[in-house]
Amino acid sequence: MRLFAAVLPPEDVVRELAAEVAELRRLPGADGMRWTERAGWHFTLAFYGEVDDELVPELTVRLGRAASRTEPFRLALSGGGQFGHGRALWTGAEGDLRTMRLLAERAEAAARKAGVPMEDHRRYKAHLTVARSRDAVDTRPYMAALHAFHSRTWTVDELVLVRSNLPTSGVPGEQPRYEAVARRALGAAG
Repeated sequence: MRLFAAVLPPEDVVRELAAEVAELRRLPGADGMRWTERAGWHFTLAFYGEVDDELVPELTVRLGRAASRTEPFRLALSGGGQFGHGRALWTGAEGDLRTMRLLAERAEAAARKAGVPMEDHRRYKAHLTVARSRDAVDTRPYMAALHAFHSRTWTVDELVLVRSNLPTSGVPGEQPRYEAVARRALGAAG
């Protein structure tokens, strides 16, 4: 199954971001973007790709250990940016990004120890993708609008192992569906 470890924002923060994205979708050229669905908004900590079913129990145990060694931390959605010359538009994060990076490193290490083949390590950049485009897009108006965006701050208290179900219908614009496979509490409660 196709898996990744993530931090999921709480529903009220998702609503705040949804209101901001609704404004972005009114900007000129927004109809050329493929806007991600709010049900799928997340911060990926580590992407695992296709994982053999037999490795999932060990991965889950090791993620639990990684979560228990990481204290809960404060986070808020903030600002925005782009990757790939306008092919991905995202909102960022502010708060205890040091702990978030540490959790991402631990989620990656947990996978390696569980036998999940991982690509080369990349420096972690906290981002939540709100739109994509097949072609390069001038994202400056979107980033300018996102510049002042700040959600309320919340306490991240769990790491979530998420399954990504890729589209199969062939319907243009269909997006992956995400489902939580396991949730592990951060800190001593984990």
